[in-house]
Amino acid sequence: MGRGRAKAKQTKVARDLKYRTHETDFGALARELHGERDDNDQVDDYDDWSDYSPRSSND
Repeated sequence: MGRGRAKAKQTKVARDLKYRTHETDFGALARELHGERDDNDQVDDYDDWSDYSPRSSND
């Protein structure tokens, strides 16, 4: 018991996903899936960690 609300929510979400109109850029999706990146999408993954220095083994 107690599944009524959860099931109703899942049904609502599923219906919304089924009937919503999407503006999908299939070219961008294909590039992402094949590992190709645009120049605008390139992000330096280490930039967030550049302020940190490695700790010495004595710490």
